[in-house]
Amino acid sequence: MQTYAWVALGGAIGSMARFWMANVVAVLTGPAFPWGTLGINIIGSFVIGLVASLTGPDGSYDVPSDARIFLMVGICGGFTTFSSFSLQTLVLLQAGEFLRAGGYILGSVALCLIFVWVGYVLGITR
Repeated sequence: MQTYAWVALGGAIGSMARFWMANVVAVLTGPAFPWGTLGINIIGSFVIGLVASLTGPDGSYDVPSDARIFLMVGICGGFTTFSSFSLQTLVLLQAGEFLRAGGYILGSVALCLIFVWVGYVLGITR
């Protein structure tokens, strides 16, 4: 039961961080493109890759499994927003913004894969 509490606490922290960052970025960039969600997914992908490599079986740090779950499932799970990504893509498509939707899909998938790899590589090189 304690593990579930760590996931819930991490999820709450990640969700609040996502809400804050999405709003700040929307104020700075406007509503035409979901830059906040894209940035959140890139950052979350980087962090989960870094934590996975640093704390995994071959990682530099031996941490309790609850700490790893708190970070990866709780915080990163609450912070990243692929359900929001899917809805925002649908809205762009429904609005006839096919080029923006395609750019958003390509940018989200490619950049998040790149940054999860960068995070992982940085973690294993420590």
